Amino acid sequence: MEKSTQIFGLRAIIEALNAGENVDKVFLQKGLKGELFQELQAVLKDKRVNSSYVPVEKLNRLTKNNHQGAVAQIAPIKFYDIEELYEKVSAKNERPLFLLLDQLSDVRNFGAIIRTAECTGVDGIIIQSKGAAPVNGDTIKTSAGAVFKIPICRVDHIKDAVFFLQASDIKVIAATEKTDNTIFDVSFKKPCAIIMGSEGRGINPSILKIADEKAKLPLLGDIESLNVSVACGAFLYEAVRQRL
Repeated sequence: MEKSTQIFGLRAIIEALNAGENVDKVFLQKGLKGELFQELQAVLKDKRVNSSYVPVEKLNRLTKNNHQGAVAQIAPIKFYDIEELYEKVSAKNERPLFLLLDQLSDVRNFGAIIRTAECTGVDGIIIQSKGAAPVNGDTIKTSAGAVFKIPICRVDHIKDAVFFLQASDIKVIAATEKTDNTIFDVSFKKPCAIIMGSEGRGINPSILKIADEKAKLPLLGDIESLNVSVACGAFLYEAVRQRL
């Protein structure tokens, strides 16, 4: 990780958060105590910043500097909130296409999906604040720079985004094998959003329940699933085919 994407030290991270720095995630040393550490925890909670408790060896690998038990990752992009993203997109496109990623955790998959999304005209990507892959050097490299060309929104929970989009007349389509409908049975022609699940679990069951439609890819071989970035590409290009 490059130094320009990091802040280390308890006080430095607190000041950065209070100054509105775009902190993506904070790694905290397990077992750390003290007033300054408690203050940082309070600020993280107030700012709703994702954090993770890790062994000190992890922090030592992230930086050789005196980190005091805390290292923050700085996102190289601005994250939109859901209302801001919708206003930005709807102002220029009457038939928007959104992509929701339900706790996708692999940065290379994330980067590949961003690249495909940009190539297929996706208007915005929505991720969850906690549990989602960060936007870091690997994400940027795998996306071939597309991360700087497509707006990315963070929400507290993907379910919040689903409800907001549905209230805005955006049809929400879940990519899941738990349906009889294939992507060729579902219409992507109207304003819509596609949800892709995480690498291991797929889409959270509580989110599947509220999706407007579900669709799967027809798999003709013995392997029962595709890599999520490949599956996402198939969904997005079916949307492109229908919209041309």
